[in-house]
Amino acid sequence: MSDPTYTPPKVWTWNPESGNKFSNINRPVAGPTHDKALPVGEHPFQLYSLATPNGVKATILFEELLELGIREAEYDAWLINIMDGDQFSSGFVNVNPNSKIPAMLDRSVDPAIRVFESGSILLYLAEKFGEFLPTDPAKRTETLNWLFWQMGSAPFLGGGFGHFFAYAPEKYEYPINRYAMEVKRQLDVLDRQLADNQYIAGADYTIADMAIWPWYGALVKNMVYEAAEFLEAHTYTNVLRWTDELAQRPAVKRGRMVNKAWGELSSQLHERHDASDFELRTQDKLEGSE
Repeated sequence: MSDPTYTPPKVWTWNPESGNKFSNINRPVAGPTHDKALPVGEHPFQLYSLATPNGVKATILFEELLELGIREAEYDAWLINIMDGDQFSSGFVNVNPNSKIPAMLDRSVDPAIRVFESGSILLYLAEKFGEFLPTDPAKRTETLNWLFWQMGSAPFLGGGFGHFFAYAPEKYEYPINRYAMEVKRQLDVLDRQLADNQYIAGADYTIADMAIWPWYGALVKNMVYEAAEFLEAHTYTNVLRWTDELAQRPAVKRGRMVNKAWGELSSQLHERHDASDFELRTQDKLEGSE
């Protein structure tokens, strides 16, 4: 049976009852829906986020910088619940007019600098602290090639494949086939690159790995969309090797916990304000003390 066809009207109109899980927060206009200031902690960096693949990029980099002993990279991480519309508060929109997580304020300078879009945050912090971004022109460019590859490719994975395979109220063959083909092509791109390189951009672990791992590592380990079997993820052996290697890094283990509000309670750290929070303030500890 073929998919039903759709004839677009001359002028599109918004139907907020679209039926997918994000329909209550999707809208065709920008700007705040309510007045609410963002909380501010004591550290130089204020991160407002959620542990989605995009949010995890930033927290992994912060934790990697702290793992190196760079105390100037201390940060407060505040939970932004996108299903509740926290990203549409006036305070959040002032930091990111696009109302997407993650968003960050660098308060180590006056006036504070706002940084939004995950790739921009990675590049900003890597340049500020001189870590995880090579200075050699060729290696730096290769790292940025792959950083921006992720920025351009992931929307096909998330907004394309993920939406039609996992979130759309009805499944249709054409969009699922279209985006499955593209995601498998992307996985093949990564697998070929990682066949000859330990890390994405070569021999060095960089912000390119931090950008790509939360999306494609989660995909091949069946942690998003439950599509690993459908996509034959087991065939991308180099991606799996790289995924498992990064997952063992202590900073990656911590970074993926920050601003997480689902899954095992011991893996959830809703807010992060101190290194001791990973031991003392995970959700199993907080709920167990109530």
